[in-house]
Amino acid sequence: MSVRAKKHLGQHFLKDESIAENIANSLTLNGYSHVLEIGPGMGVLTKYILQKDITTHVIEIDRESVEYLQTHYLNLAPRIIEKDFLKIDLNEYFRDKQLAIIGNFPYNISTQILFKTIENRTMIPEFSGMFQKEVAQRIAEKEGSKTYGILSVLTQAFYEVEYLFTVPPSVFNPPPKVDSGVIRMIRKENYTLPVNEKFFFQVVKTAFNQRRKMLRSSLKSLNLSDKLREDTIFTMRPEQLSVDAFIKLTAKIENDGIGN
Repeated sequence: MSVRAKKHLGQHFLKDESIAENIANSLTLNGYSHVLEIGPGMGVLTKYILQKDITTHVIEIDRESVEYLQTHYLNLAPRIIEKDFLKIDLNEYFRDKQLAIIGNFPYNISTQILFKTIENRTMIPEFSGMFQKEVAQRIAEKEGSKTYGILSVLTQAFYEVEYLFTVPPSVFNPPPKVDSGVIRMIRKENYTLPVNEKFFFQVVKTAFNQRRKMLRSSLKSLNLSDKLREDTIFTMRPEQLSVDAFIKLTAKIENDGIGN
């Protein structure tokens, strides 16, 4: 019995054992005792996670994959969650336990998985997974690059991100049309912002919506005071600002009476 890959679920099943093992080995196992794999399919990655000294859970929306896992991984069966990761309340299942997230993520929902991780970062000290290469690079990129953007800043505000390795299309069934990239994210020790988080997100997104313009133009909709606009930081373009600089920028705007 094997599972048929379903296009509407964005399924590309990894078939290379060594790559699956490398992804499993990217887990540091530091500071948590549970791991949740998203979209395990037929369990090629799962079996390597199960070899580790950690409690493994999987979440899978595809009934055919769930039946395969229940048949082939009997010990895992009680910890198979047949739900949509994007729609579940993690607290309801894990009760504030610290857990890592891992997976070969469907390209079409990978950024949503990332944002849900950021939202639940108090529970998620570590995250390892496979994205479309271009997206993985964007998440890990530093300031000064054209690839650096909203995903980079919002992720790196809370996590240290490392691009681990590239994966070719040939190791999947069916093969995607692009390369994939594996990243690891480890939650920062100090992962609460000294500014209003919602407003920080707004500043970052507004700045990068017009990334070619100087900040005094791209942030015009925030109604900055003339005095604030004279600050030299507003002559810069968003891709020039580090994560810390964006936090300082948000604080300057807040101190100007905006965003509170």
